[in-house]
Amino acid sequence: MKMNKLNKVTMNKIKFLSIALFASASVLQAQDIDEVKKQIDAEQFQKAKTSLKSIIKSNPSEGKAFFLLGNIYLKQSVIDSAKITYNEGLKAKDDAHFNNIGLGQIDLENNNPTAAKAKFESVKNDMRKKDFEEYIYIAKAYMNNSNPDYKAALATLELAKEKNADEPQVLLAFGDAYYGDKNQNQAFSNYRNAFQADNSLIRAKVQLGVLLKGAKAYQEAVAAYNEVIALSPNYAPVYRELAETYYYWALNVPGRYDEYIKQALSYYEKYMTLTDYSLDSRMRHADFLILAKDYKALEVEANKMKELDKVNPRILRYLGYAAFENGHIDEAISSLEEFIKNPSNKVISLDYLYLGQAKIKKGTNADATAVDPALYAEGIALIKKAVELEPSVADGLGDLGKEYYEKKMFKEAAAILEIATSYNESRTFLLDNYYLGNAIYFDNAGKPVAERDTIALKKADIAYGNVLKASPETVDAYVSRARTNSLLEDDQAMIKYYQEYIDHVTAKGPEELAKPNVKAKLLEAYSTMAAGYANFDKPKAIEYFKKALEVDPTNEYSIQALKTLQ
Repeated sequence: MKMNKLNKVTMNKIKFLSIALFASASVLQAQDIDEVKKQIDAEQFQKAKTSLKSIIKSNPSEGKAFFLLGNIYLKQSVIDSAKITYNEGLKAKDDAHFNNIGLGQIDLENNNPTAAKAKFESVKNDMRKKDFEEYIYIAKAYMNNSNPDYKAALATLELAKEKNADEPQVLLAFGDAYYGDKNQNQAFSNYRNAFQADNSLIRAKVQLGVLLKGAKAYQEAVAAYNEVIALSPNYAPVYRELAETYYYWALNVPGRYDEYIKQALSYYEKYMTLTDYSLDSRMRHADFLILAKDYKALEVEANKMKELDKVNPRILRYLGYAAFENGHIDEAISSLEEFIKNPSNKVISLDYLYLGQAKIKKGTNADATAVDPALYAEGIALIKKAVELEPSVADGLGDLGKEYYEKKMFKEAAAILEIATSYNESRTFLLDNYYLGNAIYFDNAGKPVAERDTIALKKADIAYGNVLKASPETVDAYVSRARTNSLLEDDQAMIKYYQEYIDHVTAKGPEELAKPNVKAKLLEAYSTMAAGYANFDKPKAIEYFKKALEVDPTNEYSIQALKTLQ
C-alpha cells in the first residue's frame, strides 16, 4: 500500500517535471524564434537560416520555424527551396498554418491571386480568437511580391487592428503598406507611432529617414539615419539606407558625384560588416556596385563569389557586367550567353543590354572604322529586347550612339540612337533625336536618289520634329529638317522648314543676320528654296535667287540660275 502511494507520488512528480520541462522548452523555443526575427530584421539572413535549421532539427514540430526559413528563401528568390520548406512546415504540429501564407505569396508571385486568397482564408480559419500576427504576415505577402497589392495589404491590416490596434508591429506594417500605396502622411504617422510604442523597434525609425529620402530631402534623411545610429550603432539596415541615400544624392548633385558615391560605397561596406559575407550578402553588394558603377570592385566581388559557389548562375551575370565594363569583351559574351541560355534563370533587361553592347563592341574593330554586320545586328536586336523589357534602360544609350557618330559611322550610330529615342523620358531625349536626325542625314547625303533610304530619312524628319516641338528656338534643326526633306525630294516641306529658319533668325535682328554662320545658312536656304520653287513656281524661284544674291552677290550658282530662268 505504501509502495503504491510512493509510486503515485513519484509518478505525479515525474508528470509535473515533464510538464515543467515541456513548458520551459516551449519558452526557450519562443525565445529562439524571437531572436531569429531580430536577425531577419537586421538582415543577417545567413545567421537566421543557420538558427532556423538548428531549431527545426531539434524540434520539427515548430511550424513557424519552417515558415520563417521559407520567407528567407523567398526573399533571396530561391523559390523552389521556399516551396519545399513551406510544404514541410505544413506537416508540423505547431503553427503549421503559417506556411500557407508563404505558399500564398508564391501564388501571388505566379499571378494566381485566387489560389493565394484561398490559402490566406484557410490561415484565418486556423487562427485563435486573439491572434493577429497572421494578418501581419498575410499583409506582407501582398506587399513583398513582384506585383504588390497595397490595398489588399491595408484591408488585411484592418483585421489585425481590430484585434490589437496598439501593437507596434501592426503599426509598422501599416507604415509599410501606406508607404507602398504612396500615402506618405499616413506612412509617417504609423512609423512614428510604432517607434513611440516600442523604441526597440529601430526599423520604424529608419523608415522615417526613408520617407525623407523618397522626397529627395537627402540632407534631412542623413540626419534622421544618424539619430538611429546614435541609438543603435550596430543596426545594419541603417547603413544600407545611408548608402542608397548618398547614391541618389550623387545622381541629383552632379558636382558632388564622386564624393557622394565614395561615401555611399563606404556605408555599404559598413553594412556588409554588420550582416555577413555569405554568397547572398555578396550578391546584394554586387547589385549596389552595379548601381554605383564601381566595376573594378564588382569584378573582385564576382570572383570571390565564384570561389564560394562556382555553379550559382547569378555570378555569371556579375562576371559578365564587370568583364564588359573592364574591357574583357569575350569573357562578357561567354558569361552572359551562358546565363541567358539557362531557362531557369530570370533574365532581366540589363542582361540583354550588356550582352548586346558586348556583341556590338566585338563586331567593331579596334579603331571603330569597320563593322561585322552580323554581330552588330545581333547586338542591336539584343538591345531592343532589353528596352522592350524595361524602356528606361534606353536612357544613356545616346552616349554609345554618339561614339559611332563622332567616328562618322553614321549608319551604326543611327541604329543605336533610334533605340535611345524610343524612351521619351530620357535625360538626353532631345539631343539624341538631333543626333539621330543628323546620323541618318549624313548616311544618305551624297547618294544617288535610288540609293537613299527613304524610310530612314522619314525617321530623321520625325526626330527633328521632336526637337523643334520641345525647343522651337533650336534654329539649326529647321535647316537640318529642310535638308532631310530635300533628300526626300519633298520641295514643299523643304521650303517650309527653310522659311521657318529664316523667320526665326530674322526676328533676332540685323546683328544675328550679320553672323558668318547665319549668312552661310541663309544663302543655302534662299538658293535651295529657289531651286525647289523652280519646279512649280518660276516667279518665286526668281524672287528667292535674288534674295540669295542679296546675301552673297558673287554666288555663282544663283547668278547662273537667274540667267536661265529669266
